[in-house]
Amino acid sequence: MLGLKKEGANIVMQVEGKERARLPIHMLESLVCFGRVLVSPPLMGFCAEQGVTITHLSPNGKFLARIEGPVSGNVLLRRTQYRVSDNEASCSSLVSSLLIGKVHNQRAVLARGIRDYGSKMPPHDRQRLEAARDRLSRIARNLPQPATTNELRGLEGEAAQVYFSVFNLLVRQEGDAFEFKGRNRRPPRDRINALLSFLYTLLTHDCRSALESVGLDPAVGFFTPGSPRPPKPCA
Repeated sequence: MLGLKKEGANIVMQVEGKERARLPIHMLESLVCFGRVLVSPPLMGFCAEQGVTITHLSPNGKFLARIEGPVSGNVLLRRTQYRVSDNEASCSSLVSSLLIGKVHNQRAVLARGIRDYGSKMPPHDRQRLEAARDRLSRIARNLPQPATTNELRGLEGEAAQVYFSVFNLLVRQEGDAFEFKGRNRRPPRDRINALLSFLYTLLTHDCRSALESVGLDPAVGFFTPGSPRPPKPCA
């Protein structure tokens, strides 16, 4: 059994009652616990005081609960957030800026793959990567244009389809074990999708913590405002 407790300003990790590691609290931004991890009440309170969020996930990475301190910020900031989320033009402007960054990052990953491994690839595979890179460039150029959030969602979906259509060409080691045939989830049906879902869970945790640390409401987004689905930070 894994346990975490507080000793002074340190977090102490114990396995079957024996100390295995300790870490000063000031070195952490958050704790993510998988499976059966016992966290002592004094440590919970100490983490809340220090602004260190504790997140509990199932052994499969499903979110279970969060333990955190008081929400910072002020009501005026959140009221502004709510007003902006109800304004289509404001939402579109924010979403466009975020998606430009996302698509440029996708393009950069493909460009790096071409630069680092292009000479070792069959010509057809390199051409596929180059075509996908160029198509992402065209999508990124269209994003600054005035558009509704629905149109932006369409461009984001197109960029994701382009990116993941060549993602398998970037898996350079253990290709058989980590073969990527397309994105799937809930539940992920292969190793690489399980890894992607796991990393998305960690990213969601970090985004939510970042939003709450400045007093924003993680349940109110700009990409899918008013969606009846469970809230996702930054949506």
